[in-house]
Amino acid sequence: MKSRLLALAAALGLATTLSAQPALADIAVGYVYVGAKTDGGYNEAQNAGRLYVQKDVPGVKTNFLENVPENAQVTQAMERMIGAGDKIIFATSYGYLSYALELAKKYPKVTFMHCYGDKRAANLGTYSAETYEAMYLAGIAAGKATKTGKIGFVAAHPIPPVLQNINALALGAQSVNPKATVTVVYTGSWNDPAKDVASVNALVDQGVDVVASHVDSPIPVIEAAKKRGIKVVGYHFNDMKFDPQGWLTGVVENWGPVMADVVKQVEAGTWKSEAIHGNLKSGTTQLAPFGPSVEAATRTLIEAKKKEIEDGKLHVWAGPIEAQDGTVLAAKGQSLSPDKIASMDFFVKGVIGNTK
Repeated sequence: MKSRLLALAAALGLATTLSAQPALADIAVGYVYVGAKTDGGYNEAQNAGRLYVQKDVPGVKTNFLENVPENAQVTQAMERMIGAGDKIIFATSYGYLSYALELAKKYPKVTFMHCYGDKRAANLGTYSAETYEAMYLAGIAAGKATKTGKIGFVAAHPIPPVLQNINALALGAQSVNPKATVTVVYTGSWNDPAKDVASVNALVDQGVDVVASHVDSPIPVIEAAKKRGIKVVGYHFNDMKFDPQGWLTGVVENWGPVMADVVKQVEAGTWKSEAIHGNLKSGTTQLAPFGPSVEAATRTLIEAKKKEIEDGKLHVWAGPIEAQDGTVLAAKGQSLSPDKIASMDFFVKGVIGNTK
C-alpha cells in the first residue's frame, strides 16, 4: 500500500502523509481540493480534517491533490487515486458532485464523500455543516459593531449554502440592530482575489463598515477590509491573525471528527450512504474567537444565544421572517421548512442584492 501511495504522489505531484501507527486494517484515503490547502479558508479547513483523520485513525494513510478545477480534471485525479489503492475519496468541492457520482457508478467498491452535495448514491455520501447558525451569531457581532448600519457580503455564487449564510448574517444583525442592511456583491468565482478586493472597496465606497464573505479564501477580503479600516467577519477558518484589530469573529468548519467517523465505519464495514449535517451542537460548526473590539456585553449576549441554539431554544429560521418584498416567509410561531432551507433561493428583508 505504501509503495502505491508513493507512486501516486510521484505521478501527480501530491504531498502524501503516512501515519506511523500500526495498522489494524490498512486503508488509504484520498482528498481532492479545488484550491490550495493553505488558503486560510475552505480548502485549509478540509485539509485540517484530513490531518485530524491522519492522527485519529490508526493505520490510515492519506494523500491529497490541490488546485484541481471543477471539470473533467477532477475525474482524472480521482481515478488515478483509485488506481493507486485509495478506498475512500473525499471530493471536497461543491462542483465535484456530478463527477463523483459518475465515478461512484464505475467503482462500486470505493466509498465517495462529497461536501455540501444534494445527491447521493449507494457508495456516495455527503457531509455538510449548518454554518448559518454560527453566521447568525456573527451577525449579532456585526450588528453591534456597525456605525453606519450598512454591512457588506462578498459572495462567490448565489447557491443555497451561500444564500443561507447571507440571510443568517442579516437576521442576526437585525436582532440587535433592526435597521441594519446587508449589501451583497457576487464575484462569480470561489477564488479570485482581485475581485474579492474590488468587491470590498466597492462596498466601503457605499458606506459599508463591516464585511463578511463566502468565498474559498477570505484572506483577500480580510486584508482589503484592514486597508480600508473596517470590521470583518471571517469564514471557514480562524484567520484573526491577518487583522486582529478589525476582526470581530468568524465561522469555522471543523470537519475532522466527521471524516474520521466515516473512515472508521468504512474500515469496520458498517458505513452506509447518508447525508451528514453537522451544526453548532455537534461541533462541526464553530464560532471563531472574538476580536478585541467586541465588547464584553456583546460577547456575553452571543454566548447566550449560542447556548440557546445548541439547546434547541433558538432557531435561526423561526418567524417572523419576511422576504425582500415584504412577503411573509414564516409567521410568528412558525419556521421555514427543511426543504425551504435546503433549497434557499430568496433574500430576507434588509438584504440588498439579487439571488441570480
